[in-house]
Amino acid sequence: MSPRNPTWQLPLRLTAGAYVLDSGLQKWDPDEDTAGQLHGLATGTYPFLGAVRPVTFTRALAAAEVVLGAALLVPVVPAGLAGLGLLGFGAGLLGLYARTPGMRRPGTPFPTRDGVALAKDSWLVGIGAALVAGDRR
Repeated sequence: MSPRNPTWQLPLRLTAGAYVLDSGLQKWDPDEDTAGQLHGLATGTYPFLGAVRPVTFTRALAAAEVVLGAALLVPVVPAGLAGLGLLGFGAGLLGLYARTPGMRRPGTPFPTRDGVALAKDSWLVGIGAALVAGDRR
């Protein structure tokens, strides 16, 4: 399949877009406990987020995920633009993985049992990078 034929992008955009959109919708109306847990995890890695209320942070995260997921699913959004958003979002998630104690086996980039859920976000970075690299017109 030619790189100029965007059909190769469809599985990547559909998979990542549906996942990210669903994740945002699940966070859309957070309870205090859920918001506190998400905010606590985020502020451990990104301390500047401590100035934001947990529910406000979680709603903003949900809105960002809904917008990003929709951008991936709607074909009129250029793949490079949607991929750049996904690349940034995935990199932020990998920052959580890299900087949260107990997520990686000592001295390696490989996850502990607890770190697998965050390490899996590396596929978002890979898809984002593929969409950016493959959107040369």
